[in-house]
Amino acid sequence: MKTFHKIQLVFIALTLMVINTTYAQQPGLQYFRPNDKNGLNVFEPSKEDTVIFEGLKVRVGGDFAMQFQGLNQSNDAGTLVELGSDFNLPSANLNLDVQVMEGVRMHLRTYLSSRAHNEAWIKGGYMRVDNLDFVKPGFLEGVMKYASITIGLDEFNYGDAHFRRTDNARGIFNPFVGNYLMDAFSTEAFGELTVQKNGLLAVVGLTNGKLNQNVTVNDNTDNKPSFFGKLGYDKQLSEDLRVRLTGSWYINKGTSTGTYLYGGDRGGSRYYNVLFTVPDVDGNTEGGPRDGQFNARFTKLTALQINPFIKFKGLEFFGIYELADGSNEFTTPQADTEGAFTQIAAEVLYRFGADERFYLGGRYNTVTGKMRESATEDLEISRVNFGGGWYLSKNVLTKVEYMKQQYEGNAWTGRFAGAEFSGVVVEAVISF
Repeated sequence: MKTFHKIQLVFIALTLMVINTTYAQQPGLQYFRPNDKNGLNVFEPSKEDTVIFEGLKVRVGGDFAMQFQGLNQSNDAGTLVELGSDFNLPSANLNLDVQVMEGVRMHLRTYLSSRAHNEAWIKGGYMRVDNLDFVKPGFLEGVMKYASITIGLDEFNYGDAHFRRTDNARGIFNPFVGNYLMDAFSTEAFGELTVQKNGLLAVVGLTNGKLNQNVTVNDNTDNKPSFFGKLGYDKQLSEDLRVRLTGSWYINKGTSTGTYLYGGDRGGSRYYNVLFTVPDVDGNTEGGPRDGQFNARFTKLTALQINPFIKFKGLEFFGIYELADGSNEFTTPQADTEGAFTQIAAEVLYRFGADERFYLGGRYNTVTGKMRESATEDLEISRVNFGGGWYLSKNVLTKVEYMKQQYEGNAWTGRFAGAEFSGVVVEAVISF
């Protein structure tokens, strides 16, 4: 009960902070995605320069999220822990965004509280450059009218799903509670160039392929870089209709780098303690903070993600068609090659009310494939979500969903064989 009272106090304190922030004038930043409802359905920030540079500006923001979870789970072996209905540990972010110079902005995000870490730690940061006047006035002005350069150690721009996912406590853009099954999100040292003109979009970039940074090497270290990019079209065709279609790729041919594309979320899965096992006869248990998501951990990885997005008045569709395969050959006696997985997701929402403050919708997500080419049967995972939400203000969102996730087919073994979990989750999100 004491813990619950502490949670209430934290929630009240953060709510008061949001109220004060709402009435205080937050500084306007150039080429910036708002961290509230105004940032909904914003992908790459626009190249429209709508903010006049007036010197150094510091924007202090944050995110807070808490869920009430009511899930049940089972598997063929009956080894999963029993889940009750209660509150999860809240998560919180601290965001610093700084307008450093004309057309130059810095971002830094700190996870104050996350499922996978008890201590506060920096998720990552980057610098975005939208003009090069610091070199000399008007330097490459014709190029930088359409181009942006981003450098840092943070999430890089592979796919469109990462713009809609929950980033630890920042759930303001996610219409549901959980992220996608193959959650393409990693924080790596990277640099990328983005070009936007008349609805056309192109991104090309490079990362060092590492989630955990280090400079030591051994006989197995190959330190291969990752190459990624995106091509697309995003246009408001009329007052009521917006259409976006992009295709992204990610390639890493190393065996000691590039394995975290689908396992880089150190905030952990939104569905707490799913697929955790009870102690066996030796007292051993299985389970971790990312259970509920799927990562094949392929090496020599090649991934492709195609994302359609259509919004007609209040009706909204977002989709994922994704292929991921590894080409690493195992040594004798298992002279075999890594397999491939296909992810399909379809999300349909209807937003309504004044300023589209309410929404209802559903999401269907599947992952199918093989860990090795020689496997005789596919591994299959499916998840359905149904729910809705209410933006109490541009900074506060409450949402409720029913979800069900299943591990299907005879290829699953151990705790995953016949596993499924389902139930209702309610989440409150504050972002500013």
